[in-house]
Amino acid sequence: MKVIIVGAGVLGVSVARQLAVAGEDVLLLDQRGAGTGTTATTFAWTNSSRKPDPNYHRLNLAGMEEHARLAAQLDGAPSYFPSGALQWADAANEQRLAGNVERLQSLGYPAHWVTPDEATRIAGGLRIPAAITSIAHFPSEGYVLPDRFVNNLLADAEQHGAKYAIGEVVAIDDRPDGVSVTLAGGEVCTGDRVVLAAGRWTERLAARAGIDVPMVTDTGRGAQTVGLLGYARSPQLDLRCVIHSPGLNLRPEAGGHTVLQALDLNAHVDPADPPSADGDIASTLAQRFSALLPDPGRVPEIDLRIGFRSLPADGHTVAGYASTRSRIYCLVSHSGVTLAPILGRLVATEISTDQEQDLLGAFRPTRFTGVRRSDIEVDQHATSLGEQ
Repeated sequence: MKVIIVGAGVLGVSVARQLAVAGEDVLLLDQRGAGTGTTATTFAWTNSSRKPDPNYHRLNLAGMEEHARLAAQLDGAPSYFPSGALQWADAANEQRLAGNVERLQSLGYPAHWVTPDEATRIAGGLRIPAAITSIAHFPSEGYVLPDRFVNNLLADAEQHGAKYAIGEVVAIDDRPDGVSVTLAGGEVCTGDRVVLAAGRWTERLAARAGIDVPMVTDTGRGAQTVGLLGYARSPQLDLRCVIHSPGLNLRPEAGGHTVLQALDLNAHVDPADPPSADGDIASTLAQRFSALLPDPGRVPEIDLRIGFRSLPADGHTVAGYASTRSRIYCLVSHSGVTLAPILGRLVATEISTDQEQDLLGAFRPTRFTGVRRSDIEVDQHATSLGEQ
């Protein structure tokens, strides 16, 4: 079977790798380059911390478990780190954190309270402000270095025979004798199945094939899709896990660097007029970072990046064929980094064996058929402790 995968982000590359390992003929296409879309600007925290829907929670748990199995199979520099995560609450956030810890504990999700001294030992080189009143530890969580992860997956996919090419897909056709994908230059690629894993471009490409996959598409100032990340080049830290604090989220990056996220600042970010390195947003991010450093007098060096989240309109993963007769498999998720390993395996299994996988049953694109967008659309602004 020949499978054409449109989109070489973390989901598309994961499926490509699993299909290639299974012996299928795989062509992976991306308009810019593997991992250069949403995957390049993600906080990359692996978790199922605030996923109240039971089906979504189970899928994310399976994603976390699959990361450990996949890491043992991939060559290349380590890209997955089961570091655990800490959430620090002040008086304004402690009830929200306590409620979530209680909920997760009732589900058997590892979560417990730690003292500031214990948190300092877990976190490494950070200072916990005096305003922090409670701290929860989530030992099963972790993070991914997205560029390494995609590179390792792609290298393994190609070793197993997958072909990878740069090309902008402008049309997808589902015909009685197979599927075809037309590129901007006029080239037509044919196959037996298409996996549409185009991230935030999914709705537009799906519509060209007559498929409705409602996505949040606004990319204006403060839109739900817009997310700002800071990449701190200095000072270098011995940060050992993911941190969520009331004003700043942090995770380790390669070389002692740190990725920073301040969710409330996203409301002020305009992709058409990106924040400058010496502007108010950059200054606020640097001040919050400095307040957590052992030596707060050092001025951080921070590069800013704007990302666009891939948000299905109802907030949940989309995974499945567009209809019972379709050869186009739609795949998009906001939880792409957490879910990439499990979605890669389950989607590849469904395509290569035609056997439906139970974990994906609640996430079919057919759930949108005949449904008004206003009845399913939810607000996905991430603003609170532990959100993404």
